[in-house]
Amino acid sequence: MNCPFKEILSSEEEIQEIVGYPSEVVKKKGIDRLDQHCRDFIALSPLVFVATSDDQGRCDVSPRGDAPGAVLVLDERYMVIPERPGNRRIDSLRNIVRNAAIGLIFLIPGLEETLRVNGKAYVIKDAEILQQMKVRDKQPSLGIGVEVEECFIHCAKAFKRSGLWDVHTWADQDALPSVPTILTSHVNSAEYTVEIINKGLQESYEKRLY
Repeated sequence: MNCPFKEILSSEEEIQEIVGYPSEVVKKKGIDRLDQHCRDFIALSPLVFVATSDDQGRCDVSPRGDAPGAVLVLDERYMVIPERPGNRRIDSLRNIVRNAAIGLIFLIPGLEETLRVNGKAYVIKDAEILQQMKVRDKQPSLGIGVEVEECFIHCAKAFKRSGLWDVHTWADQDALPSVPTILTSHVNSAEYTVEIINKGLQESYEKRLY
């Protein structure tokens, strides 16, 4: 397939000339630790997006959601994200054992600014840490340990443009995509109908959240 892009930029200098240069505040806002402000932000966040890539540079972004405070901050350099039951593809975990680099974005509902954290990740099974993250008496089998290298607040422009937290911008429920229909089409097997896929999803959501 031919690439449709005709004017591809190949240097930072070309991009910077078009975009412009960051302000002094933007250049200085990054810190190399979880200070109290960052800890307070993480404690209120129920959702973090986890970006990883493998040793070939193939990327993946995966959401991790839980009650606020589920991400365990150990100190100003280390924290742990519990690995709750999922679909067992282990995309993030597979990437981490191949390439430790990780990027995180923490969200707080209603707040348009986000917290970005970059660093080094480890797949851990330390029982004394994981037992602190029990929910409904179920302890996660694994966790993503993060060694923090950079933290900074990301501005609200993306959320203001998208209107994400404004319920008046949300599509009507009957206009939303049908996830069972999409999965049935993608799986493309007579063995898995929309009804079977939907039943499996509901059972998973009801019985295997933790």
